[in-house]
Amino acid sequence: MTTSPPPAEHEEEEVLVPYGPHLELPNGAQPMEVVPAEPAATVENQQIEDPPISRFTWTIENLSRVSTKKLYSEIFVVGGYKWRILIFPRGNNVEFLSMYLDVADSGVLPYGWTRYAQFSLSVVNQIHNKFTIRKETQHQFSARESDWGFTSFMPLGELYNHSRGYLVNDTCIVEAEVAVCKVVDYWSYDSKKETGYVGLKNQGATCYMNSLLQTLYHIPYFRKAVYHMPTTENDMPSGSIPLALQSLFYKLQYNDSSVSTKELTKSFGWDMHDSFMQHDVQELNRVLSEKLEDKMKGTVVEGTIQQLFEGHHMNYIECINVDFKSTRKESFYDLQLDVKGCQDVYASFDKYVEVEQLEGDNKYHADKHGLQDAKKGVLFIDFPPVLQLQLKRFEYDFMRDTMVKINDRYEFPLQLDLDRDDGKYLSPDADRNVRNLYTLHSGGVHGGHYYAFIRPTLSDQWFKFDDERVTKEDAKRALEEQYGGEEELPQTNPGLNNTPFKFTKYSNAYMLVYIRESDKDKIICNVDEKDIAEHLRIRLEKDREEKERRKKEKAEAHLYTIIKVARDDDLKTQIGKDIYFDLVDHDKVPSFRIQKQMAFAQFKEEVAKEFGIPTQFQRFWLWAKRQNHTYRPNRPLCPQDEAHTVGQLKELVNKAHNAELKLFLEVELGLDLKPLPLPDKTREDIFLLFKLYEPEKEQLRYVGRLFVKASGRPQDILPKLKMLAGFSQDDDIELYEEIKFEPNVMCEYIDNRLLFRSCQQLEDGDIICFQKSSKADSADRYRFPDVPSFLTYIRNRQVVHFRSLEKPKEDDFFLEMSKIFTYDQVVEKVAEKLGVDDPSKIRLTSHNCYSQQPKPQPIKYRGVERLLDMLIHYNQTSDILYYEVLDIPLPELQALKTLKVTYHHATKDEVSVHSIRLPKNSTVGDVLNDIKTKVELSHPNAELRLLEVFYHKIYKVFAPNEKIENINDQYWTLRAEEVPDEEKNLGPFDRLIHVYHFTKDTQNQTQVQNFGEPFFMVIREDETLSSIKERIQRKLKVPDEDFSKWKFAYISLGRPDYFEDSDTVALKFQRNMYGAWEQYLGLEHPDTAPRKAHTINQNRHSFERPVKIYN
Repeated sequence: MTTSPPPAEHEEEEVLVPYGPHLELPNGAQPMEVVPAEPAATVENQQIEDPPISRFTWTIENLSRVSTKKLYSEIFVVGGYKWRILIFPRGNNVEFLSMYLDVADSGVLPYGWTRYAQFSLSVVNQIHNKFTIRKETQHQFSARESDWGFTSFMPLGELYNHSRGYLVNDTCIVEAEVAVCKVVDYWSYDSKKETGYVGLKNQGATCYMNSLLQTLYHIPYFRKAVYHMPTTENDMPSGSIPLALQSLFYKLQYNDSSVSTKELTKSFGWDMHDSFMQHDVQELNRVLSEKLEDKMKGTVVEGTIQQLFEGHHMNYIECINVDFKSTRKESFYDLQLDVKGCQDVYASFDKYVEVEQLEGDNKYHADKHGLQDAKKGVLFIDFPPVLQLQLKRFEYDFMRDTMVKINDRYEFPLQLDLDRDDGKYLSPDADRNVRNLYTLHSGGVHGGHYYAFIRPTLSDQWFKFDDERVTKEDAKRALEEQYGGEEELPQTNPGLNNTPFKFTKYSNAYMLVYIRESDKDKIICNVDEKDIAEHLRIRLEKDREEKERRKKEKAEAHLYTIIKVARDDDLKTQIGKDIYFDLVDHDKVPSFRIQKQMAFAQFKEEVAKEFGIPTQFQRFWLWAKRQNHTYRPNRPLCPQDEAHTVGQLKELVNKAHNAELKLFLEVELGLDLKPLPLPDKTREDIFLLFKLYEPEKEQLRYVGRLFVKASGRPQDILPKLKMLAGFSQDDDIELYEEIKFEPNVMCEYIDNRLLFRSCQQLEDGDIICFQKSSKADSADRYRFPDVPSFLTYIRNRQVVHFRSLEKPKEDDFFLEMSKIFTYDQVVEKVAEKLGVDDPSKIRLTSHNCYSQQPKPQPIKYRGVERLLDMLIHYNQTSDILYYEVLDIPLPELQALKTLKVTYHHATKDEVSVHSIRLPKNSTVGDVLNDIKTKVELSHPNAELRLLEVFYHKIYKVFAPNEKIENINDQYWTLRAEEVPDEEKNLGPFDRLIHVYHFTKDTQNQTQVQNFGEPFFMVIREDETLSSIKERIQRKLKVPDEDFSKWKFAYISLGRPDYFEDSDTVALKFQRNMYGAWEQYLGLEHPDTAPRKAHTINQNRHSFERPVKIYN
């Protein structure tokens, strides 16, 4: 979630170091003491007004035809302010729909305007409303950030996939709910001053981590244990999770402003991509707890994680008719509680310990007693001092193959009594002397964005920790408003008898932390500086002092000037190593922080002290940026210049008002390296600087500077240049002027015989490059025989890191290339490196700098002119390319269409998958003919057909003459099969119907879930279900015992209407062939096929990959 930076004009929404088993504790380390916390001063609740709220619906027609990069809605008014929705239909430099709330009149509002709003943005699912994608956030809008929202709102593939329901008849419906609030200015708001606490900075998509870290930090016993983990002054936070977490907690405790989590995520081994990846907060909690538990082994705090968070329950199976009982004890660090179908936490616990009856076909096999009726369940042996409850707000939807959020109302009490009803949740082995009465400490909330409500000292005052911002909140907002469910909008016209409008509250609790009353004095303990290792205090105090120093420098910056002084030594050090063009990198030369009021003569004394050069031997030159973008010494300072103060001189010569003054120090040294008096500089003298190029070494270096007479000739200075280079006086040399390097290199040959004033119009600060004269065979002997060719190479040199497309996170090899290499040169180099004979079999894919992933589409054969075109992604240049080695040349492959087709054998229970490659102008008939050559047919003249199968339903039968170019096998399965003879000889009153397998949703019995392979079936006009069942059983080869339990229903639009055996089935179905896929004969029975791991679609709640802490 970010503001949208301008895209050219408007581009836009966490590892441990193991210790040895014999590690000694740091000197003086003692077992951790726990002291009850001093009572916190009660803070008065702030007054919060209910903000005006409104919903705006935007219907966007012909979305796929929108050609503009961004699109604005009509203006709507909420809270007296004008708003509009901004979308990027093709993404704001990402493969996602980008969507923001925008202040419509920001351009005409008075200077310093701000407004604060809580809002949600939604893309409505027009088929199933429960799949509507909704994200919620809040923002302080200002001229600096006049729009705010989500750069990666939803994948474009999801939006433009018509079967998903977000784009129906090319129409998309977008909704915004906006609540305008009156709060203090975001930029001036001081969390520490207002609440006593500070927030955590969001790295891109780390709000889920921030809410967890704040929750853990505010468990003082946990914080104290982290402080007592052994670390040393030699550890680096970025490589040590204990130290990084200690540092983070220290800063949360003592800083005055929000804290960065970058050191911690680096210690996890995460890169930037991980920080922009939304993960599951419960998974992160478990992985982090496991890592810390491991790191605490062998230390004074070993076992802390278990002591705080570990509880135990007993799984049991008890026979009803015989004396047999099986039990198994298991531990837990958190409990997952059902939300769906439960009104509160107690109902979830009731469901958790609910007894399951094992009877009928589901009897329990009890060792010697055989199959027995039994009851199965779970009871708790003990609960931990800190009870973490994960609320199952997300569930997997098999129909949609995606995660959906449950926004049902779900209540949780401030005090939780788990001994209720005579300890019905407790096992017989539980210690009844322990009172399991808990008080609520914190709750994590999710509504498209994560934040946490916490009572740090268990007082009546709640605080909301929302990334960088911490605010006081009343109990109603922290509790009741996080229950979820529906809420009524206030009526805009109360006098009219209109029905109140209800909206779903998408922001609701997903994680609850309770602390046992009898343990709260131990858990909510005092944590102070004596708990923090001395080396950590010293290190962090130094960091704090350095931060204060920089802050002071910044505050006093207007009193000082930074003067950067470049010398010959800097040019010799840098040219040919760090830089090749111009003369010096001013960020790597000595700098002086000088008070503006200091006289320049006094500054020269400072230089004399630093460099050992008396003031009378110093001459300073000013630098200037030329029109061709080069940066050269321009003129020496005259006595009038040096009469000024440093501040006056900077203002006098620095028209660009840069904060720094850049100077070149000219010093003449004798053979004994002692300074000599400086030669006079007249108008006739030109100040030139010289670089030497050696083609045999491919090396460029700085050799010195000279004054030349404008009336002189280059040939006059050749002896001096040969001496500077160490050449023999018999060597011939040639000279070139380095003129510019942007956008292209310009380096021109100098005729030695012309006058300096006439050749190249030379002036002070110009650069002359020279080399030994090229010989006739130089071009064959050297890659870059002369200065221009070498500088052109340097200007375009690029090291490219190549990765296999199959392993897109791992560098495979790198090659040094030129940005102006042609497409053919690039693939030839790659093919040579990989040992591939035919470079046309190399296919390359560019890198997406924003997602840090390969771009979806590969580079076409000769589809770009140069290497540079392959590396540029919008306004960024990458150094990564992905490669594939194809089995046929890329030009041939591009002329083909590749389809993945699943073939189902007519008489055998066999399925095979085939990759079909055919010319793009081929037809479905050509595909089927190709498949015939690859598969076993039931008879030589079998007729095949191609079906489109999606979510276990047949959506289409392709006509044989349909072109394959536009067939998409990315989202649906293409299935080839023989056409049964009975379908070829349909009678006038026969029906060809769809037959699908289904089961009832365990949570919602009115909803069906399809599974298995769908098929067609011919039914006769007067055929009863009894006859059809016989044919289905023969076709599917289902045993009698199993088939007797199947039910059969006519299903239309997801609603089953069950048949009796005597019913005539055809009466329900129309006569049209292959159509009406939402009307089918449903076979209801359990799905006994092995469950495949689902590849969940990439949306915000799919958590694309598991949370990993690598160190």
